[in-house]
Amino acid sequence: MTNAYKHYSIEDFDHFDCLKLSKLFYLVLLFVLRGYIIWLISVTNMRDRVGLMEWIYPQTDLFILSLVSGALGLFVVLIISLRRPDAAPWVQKCWPYCRAFLLIALLFDLFVNVAAVLYLQLLPIAWLIGQAIIVIALIALCFASERMKINLVEFPQKLPEK
Repeated sequence: MTNAYKHYSIEDFDHFDCLKLSKLFYLVLLFVLRGYIIWLISVTNMRDRVGLMEWIYPQTDLFILSLVSGALGLFVVLIISLRRPDAAPWVQKCWPYCRAFLLIALLFDLFVNVAAVLYLQLLPIAWLIGQAIIVIALIALCFASERMKINLVEFPQKLPEK
């Protein structure tokens, strides 16, 4: 395991001597939680609260499906925010599976888009192809990322006082 750290400098570690989280976690979360992000942006817009939401999600069903598909992403955000030395045992047990949670969220999001295109006919097929390319690329990056592998093995521990 010590050879895994040879490409990282001191700036790559947090105050618990763990490797800082891979930016890939945040990239996947941005993609999975895009419905919630659009919703927050729309709610905080004082001039036109639903204009942006209607532009990105012309059908209300699409917006609701986006929120449903992002629910697992919210769980991952909760685990990341609770990841500290004194975390509850369930957080410590769930942490190594965060990549799996993200992959399931990506696949569920793709499934929701397939349903929106094929069954509900809410989106064009080009949208589905674009979504599939993005999901496949993110999944490939999650498996290829050495930093993410190290992140999932590590969990912050209390350090001795200096």
